[in-house]
Amino acid sequence: MLSFPKGFKFGWSQSGFQSEMGTPGSEDPNSDWHVWVHDRENIVSQVVSGDLPENGPGYWGNYKRFHDEAEKIGLNAVRINVEWSRIFPRPLPKPEMQTGTDKENSPVISVDLNESKLREMDNYANHEALSHYRQILEDLRNRGFHIVLNMYHWTLPIWLHDPIRVRRGDFTGPTGWLNSRTVYEFARFSAYVAWKLDDLASEYATMNEPNVVWGAGYAFPRAGFPPNYLSFRLSEIAKWNIIQAHARAYDAIKSVSKKSVDRSSAASDVYKRQAVEIAERLNRWSFFDSIIKGEITSEGQNVREDLRNRLDWIGVNYYTRTVVTKAESGYLTLPGYGDRCERNSLSLANLPTSDFGWEFFPEGLYDVLLKYWNRYGLPLYVMENGIADDADYQRPYYLVSHIYQVHRALNEGVDVRGYLHWSLADNYEWSSGFSMRFGLLKVDYLTKRLYWRPSALVYREITRSNGIPEELEHLNRVPPIKPLRH
Repeated sequence: MLSFPKGFKFGWSQSGFQSEMGTPGSEDPNSDWHVWVHDRENIVSQVVSGDLPENGPGYWGNYKRFHDEAEKIGLNAVRINVEWSRIFPRPLPKPEMQTGTDKENSPVISVDLNESKLREMDNYANHEALSHYRQILEDLRNRGFHIVLNMYHWTLPIWLHDPIRVRRGDFTGPTGWLNSRTVYEFARFSAYVAWKLDDLASEYATMNEPNVVWGAGYAFPRAGFPPNYLSFRLSEIAKWNIIQAHARAYDAIKSVSKKSVDRSSAASDVYKRQAVEIAERLNRWSFFDSIIKGEITSEGQNVREDLRNRLDWIGVNYYTRTVVTKAESGYLTLPGYGDRCERNSLSLANLPTSDFGWEFFPEGLYDVLLKYWNRYGLPLYVMENGIADDADYQRPYYLVSHIYQVHRALNEGVDVRGYLHWSLADNYEWSSGFSMRFGLLKVDYLTKRLYWRPSALVYREITRSNGIPEELEHLNRVPPIKPLRH
C-alpha cells in the first residue's frame, strides 16, 4: 500500500466553456471561443472541428448529477472556473487607468479597487448567472468539496476580444491580451467574483495555462486557437500582458479575501539536455520568475516590485513530455515524442500514445514537480493530469502510474497538496470538439447520461484508501500496446 498524507486531496478539474453548455438555457454566445468555433471560415478550413459547445455535456443544468458521481468516486476537491462572459456579457464603463495607457504593452502597476467601485460594477453584472454559479458552488460546498475557484480558462468576453477581426489582421477592434485594457478588466472581474463568492471558495486560481493562450494563439496556428494569427512579436505582447494580469488579479483578490491564490501552468518534462535550459526558460521560468521574483527578462533583467511575490502556491498541469534539440534560433521540438506523435500508435521511444497522439510518459510528472519545488519552494497541486482514451484502455494505467509519481515526489520532500484529474466527464476539447474523450465518466451527448468507465472504479479505490492499494500496484507501468482499430 502506497499511502498519502492525511488531508491530501483527490479531485478533478474542469472548464466552464468545455463543460457547461448542453441543456436548454445553458448557452453562452458572448465569449471569443464561442464566436471562434461557430465561424464558418474556421469550420470549412478545419481550423476547428465543426462540433458546437451548445451540444456539450450539460453541467450547467445537470451539475447535481455530476456532483453525485464525483461523490461516489470519493473525490473531495475540484477546480472550477467562472465564465467571465456569463457574468459580464456586456462592456463595463471603461476604467480610469491609473498608470500606463491603453496601448499594447503598457506597464500596469496598480488597479484602484474599493467597495464603492465593486458596487458600481454590480449594476452591470448578470445576476441570474451569478446566482446560478452560487448554487453550483453551494452544492459542492455542502458536499464537503475543497473548491479552487479559477477566474480564467482561456475565454474572453467578445467585447474585449474579437478573434475573427484579429485573425484577418484587423487590429482596430477589441484585441484581447494584446491590449493593456484587458489587464485592468481582468483585475476588476477577479475582484468582483471574489467579493461575491468568497464565502464558498476554499482557494483561488487566477488563470489556467496562460502559456497556451499566448503560444497557441500567436505562435502555433496548427492548434486552431483564437486568434490564430502567427506573430512572435504579438505572442510576446500577449505574454507580457498576461503576466501583468495575473499580478493585478492577485492584488485584486487579496483586497477582498485572505485566501491563497495560484495560477496553473501547462508543464511538460523537457528532454535533450543541450536545449532544455532554453526551452524551460522561455516556456516556464520566464513567467514564474516574473510573478515570484519580479524579474522581467524581456526588459533586460529588470526587477518590478509590483510583480514580486504574487503567488502563494503553484498548480501544475502535466500530460506528457516534450523532447527538444538545440537550434540556431534557440530550440526545436522533435516530432515522434510527447504530444508530437501519431494517434494510437508508438512513439519513437516505443511508448504507446493516446487518442490525441500524446506519449505515455508518467515519470515526467515527478521531474516537473521536483523542478518547481527546487526552484521556488512553494506548495504544489497537480491541477490537471489525464489522457484522451475513449476505450479506457490506457487510463487505468495512466491514473496509477502518474499518482505513483506524485507519491514519489512526496517521498523526496516535495510539498504536494493534491492531485486533480482532467476530467470528471468527457467535454468539449476546444478546436478538437467532442472527438477527444478525457472523462472518468463517458458522456452520451444525445441523452446527457453519464456512464462510469473502468478507470473511475480504479480512482475510487485510490480515494477510499488515500493511496494506491497493493491490488492496483500492477497498473504502475506502461500499458500493453493498444489494439489497432480496423
